[in-house]
Amino acid sequence: MDCETGGIDSVLFDTDVLIFVQRGSFTVLPFSENIGHRASVYVEEYALSHAVRAGDAIIAATAVEHHLPLATANIKHFRPIKELDLKVFKP
Repeated sequence: MDCETGGIDSVLFDTDVLIFVQRGSFTVLPFSENIGHRASVYVEEYALSHAVRAGDAIIAATAVEHHLPLATANIKHFRPIKELDLKVFKP
């Protein structure tokens, strides 16, 4: 079973995520006017072609505005954003 079906693997994955979060050092990045504007541009440009919605657009815009890579397993919504430094992984 995989994570999407809520099977045994999802319990193991959730444990891995919990360990990662407990060991990690995280910084909360502020939401700014520039991030909001960039996110709205992404939604306008990619909502129909790649199903980019507000949440993904805000995540992408935050990464771009702060010059940070974005690590994700969800490449469908992020691939068209050329200025995004996308790091793909498989959970």
